[in-house]
Amino acid sequence: MNARIKIFAGRSHPALSQAICDHLDLPVGKSEVVKFSNDNLMVKIEENVRECDVFYIQTASSPTNEHIVETLIAIDALKSASAARITAVLPYFPYARSDKKDRPRISIAARLMADLLQTAGADRVLCMDLHSPQIQGFFHVPVDQLEASPLIAEYIRSYDLSNTVLVAGDAGHAKELARLNARLGLSMAVVDKRRYADDDQAVATNLIGSVAGMNAIIVDDEIATGGTVVEAARFLLEKGALSVSVAATHGVLSGPAIERINDSPFREVVVTDTMPVADKQAQCSKLKVLSVASLFAKAIRRIHDGDSVSDLF
Repeated sequence: MNARIKIFAGRSHPALSQAICDHLDLPVGKSEVVKFSNDNLMVKIEENVRECDVFYIQTASSPTNEHIVETLIAIDALKSASAARITAVLPYFPYARSDKKDRPRISIAARLMADLLQTAGADRVLCMDLHSPQIQGFFHVPVDQLEASPLIAEYIRSYDLSNTVLVAGDAGHAKELARLNARLGLSMAVVDKRRYADDDQAVATNLIGSVAGMNAIIVDDEIATGGTVVEAARFLLEKGALSVSVAATHGVLSGPAIERINDSPFREVVVTDTMPVADKQAQCSKLKVLSVASLFAKAIRRIHDGDSVSDLF
């Protein structure tokens, strides 16, 4: 693509946006967000983007709904300013867990997010490890989904893996676990769990495979309040695991998550920086954060140059 490339960022994760731009050797584009006394937002793009290839970075961190509206207004502003193409870079996709109608009279909010982004003017989307792959099908524009598994696998190799088993946090993530394990070649197991309420808490009921006498690493797509993964860790220890660590792409770490992790039997909790977690890392010695900035920078460069993004996997 011959258009100039420009990177803009919302307010959700300045550190990640700056790190991505540092890898690209590009500045973060100048923009201003004004929040009025009535809670309305105004986004002003403060430089020329006419016929530019624009990437707008925003993750779904708190306050999530405000950041969503900011993203939509910013994309609309870029469209109105005659950007040639707008790519919404969403490291953690908003409402990703609301991907199906699993009870009466609810919204499939992830599909609504897709509709809103396209209506605002997004020409394509770049994200990482969606909660469900079907979310890509909610869009009528190209969606590139990056995977954190190469980064996580590289870090896990720093462990002594001579007596290690990878464990899927639930049966739905067994396929993703297998993809990660293709890089590691370890034993695998799956925790079968059930969710009985809307409280972010699932109960481990069965184990497929064995962890007895082994060091277990739970692999999941995200850690929210931490209740489910801490329950899974205790369940694995009851089943004879020697130790338990966890690796997840998205460190949402909401509510009592840090307190629960500090009080948990985890040896280590590994997440990436798709969400801002620096303040939480300072409160939790068990928390290890891997940066995805380089992966996103490479993907942005490949999209701009018209090269394959799948080669990054």
